[in-house]
Amino acid sequence: MENSTIDIQAFLRQHIKTMTPYSSARDEFEDVSTSNIFLDANENPYGTALGEPYNRYPDPYQRAVKQKISALKNIPTENIFLGNGSDEPIDLLYRAFVEPKEDNVIILPPTYGMYKVSAELNNVACKEVTLTADLDLDVDGILEAVDENTKIIFVCSPNNPTGNAVSTDRIVTLIEQFNGIVVVDEAYIDFSAQASFIQKIEDYPNLIVLQTFSKAWGMAGLRLGMMFATAEIVRVFNVIKPPYNINQLTQEKALEALDNVDKVKDMVAKMLSERNRLIEELKKMPLVKNIFPSDANFILIQVQNADENYQTLVDQGIIIRNRSKVLLCDQGLRISIGTKEENDVLLEKMKQL
Repeated sequence: MENSTIDIQAFLRQHIKTMTPYSSARDEFEDVSTSNIFLDANENPYGTALGEPYNRYPDPYQRAVKQKISALKNIPTENIFLGNGSDEPIDLLYRAFVEPKEDNVIILPPTYGMYKVSAELNNVACKEVTLTADLDLDVDGILEAVDENTKIIFVCSPNNPTGNAVSTDRIVTLIEQFNGIVVVDEAYIDFSAQASFIQKIEDYPNLIVLQTFSKAWGMAGLRLGMMFATAEIVRVFNVIKPPYNINQLTQEKALEALDNVDKVKDMVAKMLSERNRLIEELKKMPLVKNIFPSDANFILIQVQNADENYQTLVDQGIIIRNRSKVLLCDQGLRISIGTKEENDVLLEKMKQL
Protein backbone atom coordinates (compact mmCIF):
# COMPACT_ATOMS: atom_id res chain seq x y z
CA MET A 1 0.00 0.00 0.00
CA GLU A 2 1.27 3.48 -0.85
CA ASN A 3 0.85 5.40 2.40
CA SER A 4 2.09 8.57 0.73
CA THR A 5 -1.46 8.88 -0.63
CA ILE A 6 -3.27 8.37 2.70
CA ASP A 7 -6.09 10.83 3.36
CA ILE A 8 -5.81 11.86 7.01
CA GLN A 9 -9.24 13.47 6.86
CA ALA A 10 -10.71 10.01 6.34
CA PHE A 11 -9.42 8.92 9.76
CA LEU A 12 -10.75 11.89 11.73
CA ARG A 13 -13.83 11.48 13.87
CA GLN A 14 -16.77 13.13 12.13
CA HIS A 15 -17.45 15.84 14.71
CA ILE A 16 -13.77 16.86 14.76
CA LYS A 17 -13.87 17.68 11.05
CA THR A 18 -16.31 20.54 11.61
CA MET A 19 -15.29 21.58 15.11
CA THR A 20 -14.75 25.28 15.77
CA PRO A 21 -11.85 25.84 18.20
CA TYR A 22 -12.04 28.14 21.19
CA SER A 23 -10.81 31.56 20.15
CA SER A 24 -8.66 33.07 22.89
CA ALA A 25 -7.69 36.71 23.19
CA ARG A 26 -4.22 35.90 21.91
CA ASP A 27 -5.71 34.14 18.89
CA GLU A 28 -7.61 37.23 17.83
CA PHE A 29 -4.67 39.57 18.39
CA GLU A 30 -1.24 38.04 17.90
CA ASP A 31 1.11 41.01 17.48
CA VAL A 32 1.86 41.76 21.12
CA SER A 33 5.32 43.13 20.33
CA THR A 34 3.98 46.53 19.23
CA SER A 35 1.49 46.91 22.09
CA ASN A 36 1.81 47.60 25.80
CA ILE A 37 -1.76 48.08 27.01
CA PHE A 38 -3.64 44.78 27.18
CA LEU A 39 -7.29 45.08 28.11
CA ASP A 40 -8.57 42.11 26.11
CA ALA A 41 -8.11 38.95 28.21
CA ASN A 42 -9.48 39.81 31.67
CA GLU A 43 -6.03 39.45 33.23
CA ASN A 44 -4.84 40.99 36.48
CA PRO A 45 -2.96 44.16 35.40
CA TYR A 46 -0.96 44.39 38.66
CA GLY A 47 1.16 41.29 38.24
CA THR A 48 1.24 38.43 40.74
CA ALA A 49 1.43 38.12 44.51
CA LEU A 50 4.92 36.72 43.93
CA GLY A 51 6.12 39.80 42.12
CA GLU A 52 6.75 37.70 39.02
CA PRO A 53 5.54 38.84 35.56
CA TYR A 54 3.18 35.91 34.95
CA ASN A 55 -0.09 37.81 34.91
CA ARG A 56 -0.40 37.59 31.11
CA TYR A 57 -1.54 34.52 29.19
CA PRO A 58 1.24 32.70 27.30
CA ASP A 59 1.55 32.29 23.54
CA PRO A 60 -1.07 29.59 22.82
CA TYR A 61 1.06 28.17 19.99
CA GLN A 62 4.52 28.49 21.61
CA ARG A 63 5.95 30.06 18.45
CA ALA A 64 9.36 31.03 19.86
CA VAL A 65 9.93 27.58 21.33
CA LYS A 66 8.90 25.87 18.10
CA GLN A 67 11.29 28.03 16.08
CA LYS A 68 14.23 26.84 18.16
CA ILE A 69 13.09 23.22 18.06
CA SER A 70 12.70 23.57 14.29
CA ALA A 71 16.31 24.68 13.92
CA LEU A 72 17.56 21.92 16.22
CA LYS A 73 15.53 19.06 14.73
CA ASN A 74 15.64 20.32 11.11
CA ILE A 75 11.88 20.19 10.71
CA PRO A 76 9.44 23.02 9.87
CA THR A 77 7.50 24.63 12.73
CA GLU A 78 4.21 23.65 11.12
CA ASN A 79 5.15 20.00 11.79
CA ILE A 80 5.58 20.58 15.54
CA PHE A 81 2.98 20.33 18.29
CA LEU A 82 3.88 20.90 21.94
CA GLY A 83 1.96 19.23 24.74
CA ASN A 84 1.80 19.08 28.52
CA GLY A 85 4.22 16.16 28.54
CA SER A 86 3.85 13.46 25.89
CA ASP A 87 0.71 12.33 27.69
CA GLU A 88 -1.31 15.22 26.26
CA PRO A 89 -0.71 14.40 22.58
CA ILE A 90 -1.34 10.71 23.37
CA ASP A 91 -4.75 11.64 24.76
CA LEU A 92 -5.46 14.01 21.86
CA LEU A 93 -4.72 11.20 19.41
CA TYR A 94 -7.68 9.28 20.83
CA ARG A 95 -9.90 12.36 20.77
CA ALA A 96 -9.04 13.11 17.15
CA PHE A 97 -8.95 9.69 15.49
CA VAL A 98 -10.58 6.99 17.63
CA GLU A 99 -14.35 6.65 18.06
CA PRO A 100 -15.28 5.40 21.56
CA LYS A 101 -17.04 1.99 21.76
CA GLU A 102 -16.42 1.50 18.03
CA ASP A 103 -12.73 1.79 17.10
CA ASN A 104 -9.66 0.18 18.61
CA VAL A 105 -5.91 0.66 18.94
CA ILE A 106 -2.99 -1.76 19.17
CA ILE A 107 -0.26 -1.66 21.81
CA LEU A 108 2.80 -3.89 22.04
CA PRO A 109 3.48 -5.03 25.61
CA PRO A 110 5.61 -4.73 27.54
CA THR A 111 5.33 -1.02 26.79
CA TYR A 112 4.56 2.43 28.20
CA GLY A 113 1.40 2.18 30.29
CA MET A 114 -0.27 5.46 29.29
CA TYR A 115 -1.32 4.14 25.87
CA LYS A 116 -3.66 1.69 27.60
CA VAL A 117 -4.73 4.13 30.32
CA SER A 118 -5.71 6.70 27.67
CA ALA A 119 -7.61 4.01 25.78
CA GLU A 120 -9.59 3.13 28.91
CA LEU A 121 -10.17 6.81 29.70
CA ASN A 122 -11.57 7.36 26.21
CA ASN A 123 -13.65 4.15 26.27
CA VAL A 124 -11.64 2.60 23.43
CA ALA A 125 -10.80 -1.09 22.96
CA CYS A 126 -7.07 -1.79 23.26
CA LYS A 127 -5.66 -4.85 21.48
CA GLU A 128 -2.34 -6.24 22.70
CA VAL A 129 0.28 -7.98 20.55
CA THR A 130 3.23 -9.09 22.66
CA LEU A 131 6.78 -8.35 21.54
CA THR A 132 8.83 -11.29 20.33
CA ALA A 133 11.11 -13.26 22.66
CA ASP A 134 13.99 -10.98 21.63
CA LEU A 135 11.80 -7.91 22.39
CA ASP A 136 11.23 -6.85 18.79
CA LEU A 137 8.05 -6.18 16.82
CA ASP A 138 5.95 -9.16 15.76
CA VAL A 139 4.96 -7.51 12.49
CA ASP A 140 2.90 -10.44 11.21
CA GLY A 141 1.05 -10.69 14.51
CA ILE A 142 0.37 -6.96 14.59
CA LEU A 143 -0.98 -6.86 11.05
CA GLU A 144 -3.13 -9.93 11.74
CA ALA A 145 -4.65 -8.12 14.74
CA VAL A 146 -5.66 -5.15 12.58
CA ASP A 147 -9.31 -4.91 11.60
CA GLU A 148 -11.39 -2.26 9.83
CA ASN A 149 -11.80 -0.33 13.09
CA THR A 150 -8.13 -0.25 14.09
CA LYS A 151 -7.03 3.38 14.00
CA ILE A 152 -3.65 3.60 15.80
CA ILE A 153 -0.63 1.38 16.49
CA PHE A 154 1.65 2.58 19.31
CA VAL A 155 5.36 1.70 19.02
CA CYS A 156 7.74 2.68 21.82
CA SER A 157 11.39 2.76 20.68
CA PRO A 158 13.62 2.72 22.66
CA ASN A 159 11.08 0.72 24.59
CA ASN A 160 9.98 1.26 28.17
CA PRO A 161 10.40 -0.78 30.38
CA THR A 162 12.85 -3.02 28.50
CA GLY A 163 15.19 -0.26 27.25
CA ASN A 164 15.95 -1.68 23.80
CA ALA A 165 15.37 -0.04 20.43
CA VAL A 166 13.15 -2.08 18.11
CA SER A 167 14.08 -2.72 14.48
CA THR A 168 13.75 0.29 12.21
CA ASP A 169 12.83 -1.83 9.19
CA ARG A 170 9.97 -3.45 11.09
CA ILE A 171 8.58 -0.06 12.07
CA VAL A 172 8.78 1.04 8.43
CA THR A 173 6.91 -2.11 7.37
CA LEU A 174 4.11 -1.25 9.79
CA ILE A 175 3.91 2.33 8.55
CA GLU A 176 3.76 1.20 4.92
CA GLN A 177 1.29 -1.65 5.36
CA PHE A 178 -1.09 -0.32 8.01
CA ASN A 179 -3.97 1.83 6.80
CA GLY A 180 -4.01 3.99 9.91
CA ILE A 181 -1.82 6.04 12.24
CA VAL A 182 1.52 4.67 13.49
CA VAL A 183 2.86 6.48 16.57
CA VAL A 184 6.58 6.07 17.28
CA ASP A 185 7.30 7.18 20.84
CA GLU A 186 10.95 8.27 21.02
CA ALA A 187 11.08 9.52 24.62
CA TYR A 188 14.54 7.92 25.01
CA ILE A 189 15.93 8.54 21.53
CA ASP A 190 18.71 10.84 22.80
CA PHE A 191 20.35 7.85 24.50
CA SER A 192 20.18 5.60 21.44
CA ALA A 193 22.33 5.11 18.36
CA GLN A 194 19.12 4.54 16.40
CA ALA A 195 18.16 7.39 14.07
CA SER A 196 14.96 9.29 14.81
CA PHE A 197 11.91 8.81 12.61
CA ILE A 198 11.30 12.58 12.48
CA GLN A 199 12.77 12.96 9.01
CA LYS A 200 10.43 10.26 7.65
CA ILE A 201 7.30 12.34 8.33
CA GLU A 202 7.60 13.94 4.89
CA ASP A 203 7.39 10.47 3.30
CA TYR A 204 4.65 9.02 5.51
CA PRO A 205 1.59 11.16 6.36
CA ASN A 206 0.32 8.46 8.73
CA LEU A 207 3.48 8.67 10.91
CA ILE A 208 3.51 10.55 14.22
CA VAL A 209 6.67 10.85 16.33
CA LEU A 210 6.70 11.71 20.04
CA GLN A 211 9.68 13.08 21.95
CA THR A 212 10.04 14.81 25.31
CA PHE A 213 12.01 17.30 27.38
CA SER A 214 11.63 15.03 30.43
CA LYS A 215 14.58 12.68 29.89
CA ALA A 216 17.77 13.93 28.22
CA TRP A 217 16.79 17.57 28.74
CA GLY A 218 16.24 17.03 32.47
CA MET A 219 12.94 18.94 32.54
CA ALA A 220 10.51 16.29 33.80
CA GLY A 221 9.09 18.71 36.37
CA LEU A 222 8.14 21.29 33.74
CA ARG A 223 6.06 18.90 31.60
CA LEU A 224 6.85 19.56 27.95
CA GLY A 225 6.34 16.97 25.23
CA MET A 226 6.90 17.23 21.48
CA MET A 227 4.86 15.72 18.69
CA PHE A 228 6.08 15.74 15.09
CA ALA A 229 3.56 15.08 12.33
CA THR A 230 2.22 16.43 9.07
CA ALA A 231 1.05 20.04 9.12
CA GLU A 232 -2.49 18.73 8.60
CA ILE A 233 -2.40 16.68 11.81
CA VAL A 234 -0.81 19.53 13.77
CA ARG A 235 -3.62 21.85 12.64
CA VAL A 236 -6.18 19.36 13.95
CA PHE A 237 -4.41 19.17 17.31
CA ASN A 238 -4.33 22.97 17.55
CA VAL A 239 -8.11 22.94 17.13
CA ILE A 240 -8.81 20.43 19.89
CA LYS A 241 -6.13 21.29 22.47
CA PRO A 242 -6.83 23.54 25.49
CA PRO A 243 -6.14 27.17 24.51
CA TYR A 244 -3.10 27.72 26.76
CA ASN A 245 -1.81 24.19 27.25
CA ILE A 246 1.86 25.17 27.79
CA ASN A 247 2.38 27.68 30.59
CA GLN A 248 4.63 30.72 30.37
CA LEU A 249 7.27 29.44 32.79
CA THR A 250 7.68 26.20 30.87
CA GLN A 251 8.05 28.11 27.60
CA GLU A 252 10.70 30.38 29.12
CA LYS A 253 12.69 27.49 30.55
CA ALA A 254 12.45 25.57 27.28
CA LEU A 255 13.91 28.56 25.43
CA GLU A 256 16.78 28.69 27.93
CA ALA A 257 17.42 24.97 27.56
CA LEU A 258 17.39 25.21 23.75
CA ASP A 259 20.16 27.79 24.05
CA ASN A 260 22.26 25.27 26.01
CA VAL A 261 22.26 22.21 23.77
CA ASP A 262 25.93 21.51 24.51
CA LYS A 263 25.13 21.09 28.20
CA VAL A 264 22.41 18.58 27.32
CA LYS A 265 24.86 16.64 25.16
CA ASP A 266 27.32 16.63 28.05
CA MET A 267 24.71 15.26 30.45
CA VAL A 268 23.74 12.56 27.95
CA ALA A 269 27.41 11.58 27.53
CA LYS A 270 27.78 11.25 31.31
CA MET A 271 24.66 9.09 31.55
CA LEU A 272 25.83 6.84 28.72
CA SER A 273 29.21 6.44 30.40
CA GLU A 274 27.53 5.58 33.69
CA ARG A 275 25.15 3.21 31.92
CA ASN A 276 28.09 1.28 30.50
CA ARG A 277 29.84 1.22 33.87
CA LEU A 278 26.75 -0.03 35.65
CA ILE A 279 26.27 -2.80 33.11
CA GLU A 280 29.86 -3.99 33.54
CA GLU A 281 29.61 -3.96 37.34
CA LEU A 282 26.22 -5.68 37.38
CA LYS A 283 27.59 -8.47 35.18
CA LYS A 284 29.93 -9.41 38.02
CA MET A 285 27.13 -9.98 40.53
CA PRO A 286 25.77 -13.52 41.05
CA LEU A 287 22.46 -11.92 42.01
CA VAL A 288 21.96 -10.62 38.46
CA LYS A 289 20.76 -13.32 36.07
CA ASN A 290 20.18 -11.20 32.96
CA ILE A 291 20.79 -7.65 31.74
CA PHE A 292 18.60 -6.46 28.88
CA PRO A 293 20.29 -4.41 26.12
CA SER A 294 19.69 -0.71 26.75
CA ASP A 295 19.29 2.22 24.36
CA ALA A 296 17.80 4.36 27.14
CA ASN A 297 18.79 6.08 30.39
CA PHE A 298 17.87 3.00 32.40
CA ILE A 299 18.75 -0.67 32.63
CA LEU A 300 16.35 -3.57 33.11
CA ILE A 301 17.87 -6.51 34.95
CA GLN A 302 16.50 -9.88 36.07
CA VAL A 303 17.50 -11.05 39.52
CA GLN A 304 16.69 -13.70 42.08
CA ASN A 305 13.80 -12.84 44.39
CA ALA A 306 13.05 -9.47 42.78
CA ASP A 307 10.31 -8.47 45.23
CA GLU A 308 12.45 -9.14 48.29
CA ASN A 309 15.55 -7.44 46.90
CA TYR A 310 13.53 -4.46 45.70
CA GLN A 311 12.11 -3.94 49.18
CA THR A 312 15.54 -4.29 50.78
CA LEU A 313 16.87 -1.48 48.56
CA VAL A 314 13.82 0.68 49.31
CA ASP A 315 14.35 0.18 53.04
CA GLN A 316 17.87 1.53 52.56
CA GLY A 317 16.63 4.63 50.74
CA ILE A 318 17.36 3.47 47.20
CA ILE A 319 14.29 3.67 44.97
CA ILE A 320 14.32 1.66 41.76
CA ARG A 321 11.31 0.27 39.86
CA ASN A 322 9.98 -3.22 40.41
CA ARG A 323 8.89 -4.57 37.02
CA SER A 324 8.87 -8.24 38.07
CA LYS A 325 5.16 -8.71 37.29
CA VAL A 326 5.33 -7.14 33.81
CA LEU A 327 5.02 -9.37 30.74
CA LEU A 328 8.43 -10.71 29.55
CA CYS A 329 10.11 -8.97 32.52
CA ASP A 330 9.82 -11.76 35.10
CA GLN A 331 11.91 -10.96 38.21
CA GLY A 332 12.82 -7.66 36.58
CA LEU A 333 14.12 -4.54 38.28
CA ARG A 334 14.47 -1.30 36.33
CA ILE A 335 17.34 0.98 37.34
CA SER A 336 17.45 4.59 36.16
CA ILE A 337 20.96 5.92 35.57
CA GLY A 338 21.94 8.23 38.41
CA THR A 339 25.02 10.32 39.09
CA LYS A 340 28.32 8.53 39.66
CA GLU A 341 27.92 8.98 43.40
CA GLU A 342 24.36 7.62 43.39
CA ASN A 343 25.37 4.68 41.23
CA ASP A 344 28.28 3.89 43.55
CA VAL A 345 25.89 3.63 46.51
CA LEU A 346 23.52 1.43 44.50
CA LEU A 347 26.31 -0.93 43.46
CA GLU A 348 27.61 -1.22 47.02
CA LYS A 349 24.15 -2.04 48.38
CA MET A 350 23.52 -4.56 45.60
CA LYS A 351 26.81 -6.31 46.36
CA GLN A 352 25.54 -6.76 49.92
CA LEU A 353 22.38 -8.40 48.58
